[in-house]
Amino acid sequence: MTWSQKTDERAQAIIARYPDPRSATMPLLYLAMHEDGHLTEDGMREVAARVGLTPAQVQSVASFYTMYKRDRTGRYLVSVCTSISCMLLGADDVLAAVSEETGVADGDTDEDGLFSVEHAECIGACGGAPAVQVNYELVEGVTPEQGKALCAWLREARPEVVLGDEMQELFGGQRSFEWGPSETAGAVGPFPAFEPYGTAKEGR
Repeated sequence: MTWSQKTDERAQAIIARYPDPRSATMPLLYLAMHEDGHLTEDGMREVAARVGLTPAQVQSVASFYTMYKRDRTGRYLVSVCTSISCMLLGADDVLAAVSEETGVADGDTDEDGLFSVEHAECIGACGGAPAVQVNYELVEGVTPEQGKALCAWLREARPEVVLGDEMQELFGGQRSFEWGPSETAGAVGPFPAFEPYGTAKEGR
């Protein structure tokens, strides 16, 4: 497998930040996801070769953390927190509404590759429960109706960049705290938005 020139350059720059190349394993897994849409066997082998680990060692890291998706993932990954605070404030109903609007069951991806839906463990927004993430961009205080409206908007608008501030303004409610200055960069796919990895981009 050969990564694109841009991904190769990013990988080299990331590895150069660490005294031991193995420390770059997790960032490079995000690069591999960005390159292929999700983590593939080839992608994990590429990471292993670059950091001096075996493919099995890299796979053990990828299989431990839920943010490394090893199956086909939709353009918009909708994660509904169902931990205790969110659950008590109606997260199960939000998840059901999201599944109904998208036609995608918890843990699945639609045939068109537009939506993946999942329940998530605590995402650190208990004060703004129920909390939802789209491509790991946060929206707090989401009701079932707002969850449906959010998914309908994603389907119709097809934003290239997903911005937490924009979604919060359009579909959110009670926040856990004031977020501070608005962020102009958001996620470009179903992985966290990090500029050095090429997974973040200016929106609007």
